Amino acid sequence: MPPRDSLGFLLADVFRLLRRSFEQRIEGSSLTLAQARALVYLSRQEGCRQVELAELLEVQPITLARLIDALVQDGLVERRADPADRRAYRLYLTAAAAPHLAAVEQAATSIRSEALDGLDEQQVATLLLALRQMRDNLGAPRDAGPTRPE
Repeated sequence: MPPRDSLGFLLADVFRLLRRSFEQRIEGSSLTLAQARALVYLSRQEGCRQVELAELLEVQPITLARLIDALVQDGLVERRADPADRRAYRLYLTAAAAPHLAAVEQAATSIRSEALDGLDEQQVATLLLALRQMRDNLGAPRDAGPTRPE
């Protein structure tokens, strides 16, 4: 199998093309791709701490802080003090974020339809099942091997 068709290359190409399609669809929006991603992840993990969201987005906490600053300034996100840790903040969406999330979902639905064109329901179900299994396989903690009794 040529390297272009290996699993890693195919996944990387599909991801790149999905990202490019999304950027084209939100062009002219007040949101950047990074901001849209942050809003979507926050909608799934509302009330999370900034450091947790940074981990989910795979960005440095300082990068996320600047991103959240812009979203707060635009009135889409609010920071609330973490009652368990006075140094930390928890993040919440505001009502103003709803139309932005709806636009992101609309773009995602359109892209998903385009990407899956030509696949029947069974093929789509199999693809999603396989990708979930791969995610679970790679996300599971690796066994460090047998432990020795003390």
